[in-house]
Amino acid sequence: MSTVKIEQAYIGDASVLTAVQKKVFDAEREKWSQNQAGIVDYNIQPPGYDSIEMNTYMIRELDYYKVFYNGTIVGGLIVTVVGKRHGRIDRIFIDPYYQGRGIGSQVMKIMEGNFPHVVSWELETSGLQLSNHTFYENLGFTKIFETHDEYCYEKRMNVETDPQGIQRYVTFAGDSMKDVDLADIHVEHCNMERGEFYRINASNSTFSNSNLKGVQISNCNLAETRFQNINFQRALLADLNLSQSEIVHVNLGGLHVHDTNLGDVGEPMRFERCEFKESKFQNCNLKNVSISDCDISGMLIDGILVKDLLDAYAQSKKK
Repeated sequence: MSTVKIEQAYIGDASVLTAVQKKVFDAEREKWSQNQAGIVDYNIQPPGYDSIEMNTYMIRELDYYKVFYNGTIVGGLIVTVVGKRHGRIDRIFIDPYYQGRGIGSQVMKIMEGNFPHVVSWELETSGLQLSNHTFYENLGFTKIFETHDEYCYEKRMNVETDPQGIQRYVTFAGDSMKDVDLADIHVEHCNMERGEFYRINASNSTFSNSNLKGVQISNCNLAETRFQNINFQRALLADLNLSQSEIVHVNLGGLHVHDTNLGDVGEPMRFERCEFKESKFQNCNLKNVSISDCDISGMLIDGILVKDLLDAYAQSKKK
């Protein structure tokens, strides 16, 4: 009898899981995006799916599981469970060779059993991947919105039905508030420790003079948000789209920037009046980088002083 199980992934699994993801999502692109030349669909080819570094990050920071079928790793499951009630399925992938055997359905059921406290699961999939739509709907997911490019599905757990046949969601007496209009509300001097905010429209809201230490923000639209006079010590900023953003008057002491790119458009970054003393750039693509009007004393490139290189260049021009 065939067996399916999932186990927590470890850093050492990153290369294997990356190889499986590459096989899966390259095949998905071949299947669904043949007429989409030059267009990247991030639901079909998620950012960093073929990067060992990205998978290492996800194993470290998210609930990342390897999927076994008869003892062989055939895929993975990545979820984000924040707080007590809500979970997000970031990614599920099964090797194309093993697809069609009910493995994905069993993985989803195992996942639900591993997180019995989660009352809603949410995920997005490409508008092109019609088989995914059927797969999730057969598992009890309901489409909550769609665009030309993307479908969003949700599955509510612990759903009861009243005598009129209308579904209602089980909540927990005394600590739940649902479908309440709080527009323009003013909240002051309140204790909201361990509060949970799910699918909230808080556009143009303000938070000031508040203790938000340890807050987790994921899968949120923060475009055009302003962060000013904020303590971000030991914060994690990962898997973000910061294109066209501005970072100014920021203390970056000890900052570690890695596995970062300029996006599909490739818009260049600009650094002006920055203190980079004793900083290091390793294994970076610096093609066409321009450096001007900077103090380069002691600056090394591959162990050679830049000043010596410039002096040698100046001497060669005189010959």
